[in-house]
Amino acid sequence: MKPDWTAMIATLRREVVPALGCTEPISVALAAARCRALLAAEEVDRLAVRVSGNLFKNGMGVVVPGTGMRGLAIAAAAGWIAGDADAGLEVLKQLTPASVEAAKALLERVSVDVADVPDALYAEVIVTSRNETARVVICTDHTRIALIEKNGVTIAGNASVTTGSASTAKPDLSLATIVGFAEQVDLEQIAFIHDAATMNSALADEGMNGYGLAIGKMLAEQVKKKLLSDDLMTLAMRLSSAASDARMDGAMLPAMSNSGSGNQGIAATMPVVAAARFLNASSEQLTRALAMSHLIAIYIKSMQHKLSALCAASTAAMGAGAAVTWLLGGDLKQIGQCVNNMIGDVAGIICDGAGSACSMKVSTSASAAVKAALMATSGHSIPASEGIVCENADETIANLGRLARDGMGATDVEIIRIMRSKSG
Repeated sequence: MKPDWTAMIATLRREVVPALGCTEPISVALAAARCRALLAAEEVDRLAVRVSGNLFKNGMGVVVPGTGMRGLAIAAAAGWIAGDADAGLEVLKQLTPASVEAAKALLERVSVDVADVPDALYAEVIVTSRNETARVVICTDHTRIALIEKNGVTIAGNASVTTGSASTAKPDLSLATIVGFAEQVDLEQIAFIHDAATMNSALADEGMNGYGLAIGKMLAEQVKKKLLSDDLMTLAMRLSSAASDARMDGAMLPAMSNSGSGNQGIAATMPVVAAARFLNASSEQLTRALAMSHLIAIYIKSMQHKLSALCAASTAAMGAGAAVTWLLGGDLKQIGQCVNNMIGDVAGIICDGAGSACSMKVSTSASAAVKAALMATSGHSIPASEGIVCENADETIANLGRLARDGMGATDVEIIRIMRSKSG
C-alpha cells in the first residue's frame, strides 16, 4: 500500500468519529468531566467556564443531548455530574434522567464567560470544590486537552502554551490523490467508513419524528402532497436535514462527525447515501464514495480555521457533491468541476452559531451538492473567469480557504458581537 494511502486511512480514522451532540458544548462537557476525574468531592462551590468567542457562538443556541436545555452552562454541569472523561466526543452518553436533574440543580453555581484568547476553539473549565480546585483547558481541536491542573499544580500540558495542535502526520491531499485513493485502495482498508452511513442514517430516521425545525419530516409530507418530487435532490435534502434536526435538538444518538463536527459529518455522508440509494449502488461503491467524500471534506476544511464565519456544513457537502459525481459516472475532471460549481454557489453561507437553523443550511448544501454534480456530469461548470473559481479546483479550494481564514475575520467578530448582545 502506498505511504500516502496509509496516512489517508489514519486521517479518516482520526477525523471521522462518533460525536453525541454539537461538539462545541461537548468540548465544555469533556473539560468538566476531566475536572471531575481530578476531584473526589461531590459538592461544587463554583464551576467557571471560559470559552473563545467562536465556541460561545456555537454553544449558546444548541440543545445539549438528553437535557432538553440549550447552552454551555448545562453542558458543563452535565459533564461534571455524569460525563465519561474517557469517551471523547461521546462524553455525555451515560446521562440519565436523574443525572440531568442533578445537573440542572447545579446551574446556579455555573458561570460562562468569553475569554480573549488567540485560538478560535478554546474551552476552559475551573471547578472549586471545598479546599480543592481543578482546571482543564481544551483548545485547537475539540478533544485536545492542552492543560490539566489540580490545586494550581500542572499535571499535564503547559500552562504557558495552550494553543497550537498536536503533531500528527498528514497526507499530501489533492482532488487527484483522494480520488485515486478512493478508487484503488483495498476495500477492507476503508470498510470502517461505511459506519458513517449506518450511524447518520439512524440519526436521519430519528429526525423524521419531528425534531427541531422538522425540515426532513416536512419535505417528506410535501412529497406525499406532490408539491415536491420524490427525486434525488429531495431525498438528499430530506435525509440530511432530518439527521441535522435530530442532532441539533438533543437526540441521544451519535452522529458520525467530520473534522470535529457532526453537521459536517452529516453533510459529507447523507447526500452520498441518498445517491447510492437512488442509483442502486453497491455496498462497495457506497464505501468508496464515502471515503472520497469525507477525505475531500477534510481537505477543504484543513485550509480553514477549525471554527470560522464560513458555514462548514456547506464545505463538507462539497465532498459529498464530488462523491455523487463519481457515483453518477463522473471522472476526475468532472469531480473538479462539481467542486468549482459548489464553491461558486454556496461559498457565502455564514456560520452564525449552532442551532436549529443548521438543518436548513445542511439541506441547502445537500441540494447544492446534487445540483453541482448534475451540472458537472452534464458538461456544465462555472468558468474560471468568475469570482474565486479557477480552472484547477485545487486552486479554487485554496481560494476558499483564504477567504474563510483571512477575509472573514471581521465578519466573525461582528456575528459574535450581535449574538452576545442578544444573550444579554
